[in-house]
Amino acid sequence: MRIGIAKMSAVAALSLLTAGCATTGAVDTDPLNAFAPVSDRTASVTGKQTVWLQSAEEARKIGDRVQALVRNRTVGPDTAVQVALLNNKGLQAAYADVGLSQAEVWQQSLLVNPTVSVGLTGVDPVRSIEATVANNILAVITRPQRMAIADTRLRQAQLRAAEETLRLAADTRRAWIDAVSAWERVAYLNQAQAAADAASELAQKLGETGAFTKSGQAREHVFYAELAGQTAEARMQARMAKEALTRLMGLWGSDLDYQVPNALPPLPKRPTAKRAIEAEALRNRVDLEVARLELESLARAYGLTSATRYLTDLEIISGAEVEREEEDGATTTTTPVIELEFAIPIFDSGQARLRKAELAYMRAANLLAEKAVHVRSEARSAYDGYRSSYDIARHYRNNVVPLRTTIEEESVLTYNGMITNTFELLADTRARIGAIMLSLNAKRQFWLADVDLGTAIHGGGSGSSPAMATEVAAAGDGGGGH
Repeated sequence: MRIGIAKMSAVAALSLLTAGCATTGAVDTDPLNAFAPVSDRTASVTGKQTVWLQSAEEARKIGDRVQALVRNRTVGPDTAVQVALLNNKGLQAAYADVGLSQAEVWQQSLLVNPTVSVGLTGVDPVRSIEATVANNILAVITRPQRMAIADTRLRQAQLRAAEETLRLAADTRRAWIDAVSAWERVAYLNQAQAAADAASELAQKLGETGAFTKSGQAREHVFYAELAGQTAEARMQARMAKEALTRLMGLWGSDLDYQVPNALPPLPKRPTAKRAIEAEALRNRVDLEVARLELESLARAYGLTSATRYLTDLEIISGAEVEREEEDGATTTTTPVIELEFAIPIFDSGQARLRKAELAYMRAANLLAEKAVHVRSEARSAYDGYRSSYDIARHYRNNVVPLRTTIEEESVLTYNGMITNTFELLADTRARIGAIMLSLNAKRQFWLADVDLGTAIHGGGSGSSPAMATEVAAAGDGGGGH
């Protein structure tokens, strides 16, 4: 019996050795190596560092760094983006997908575990023991294709993580622009309200002496009251905008003690020229690369399905059967066992699976073509919005506001000379305030369009042009109310 078992073990070991020889090459299982392409890609676009936290000690160090960047400081747009990339927990969750895809590559590199079967049959005087080891040969044969598909999925996960990083950076810049612009409106309305307060108080004193009519006093008072309401509303919107920025930066507790500037940066002297923006977007868009990899992955899956169309499972079973007879003298017989097991493709010839793979590939090809068309259009639209918003903001700054200021100054002079009445003076003052508010809004829209231009070239955002257009119209309609 000992000799028989030894032979049986040798045959089984031969089967395991055959399968084990197919395992070649080591798979990189370090998550930071898988994350390196993400950090390199996003750093080249944003100029900021991003990290994938792996331990509590790293989280503590990042927390100290974030605290040094924001506590009791005035946060600029670059600092806001850096804090968001370091501290946003949702981004950390997105990075986990990279690790999951890397683990899938690792999993596909491993062979399928063999199945061991041991059985005892027979009664006296004949007994037999059969032991077999089954290995999935088809899994060994298709291992390179499965690893290639998993590797393509890993590259897709890396690009999606890079896209999420770019989206967070763009959203943070937009939130910073909204917050600063809101506080800039509050600051200007406070100035206008101070002037209206003085006029209202003067009208009240003149009314007490009988030198000012009740209707004139009421106009001054309602002008002040309306400005007070608009200021309160603007202050509420500014607080909401700052909270939106705080959420993106992932701040809470004592880290909330930070400020934003009181005004947006001035317009640049001239807009950036983009002569080949479509080609630049096609070359750099992350989501377009993800679509290309999706097509590549489905092509590999289609080839694998085509190669295994008829044979869905193939197992080699090796082992030994040990038989012992004790009727006329003990005799032991050891017989090697080698079997091949597979499914006969009688009912399922693989046509349905092949058709599904083919349709999936065609679907991905059409989506890629559609994506390329959209990328071209979005690039053109973003640059048009960028140039148009620059021209509109410069028009308000250079033409509308100076003219409204001149009209109000002349109105004050004629009012002092008792040529212009109070109603006309108030109307001119309201018009000047409205022009300045439109100018501030146009400057905000230019900086938002600047962010949209970056996302149209590199990816990471759907753009905010429609909302901007709505806000332009709303600001224009409401300008006469000030």
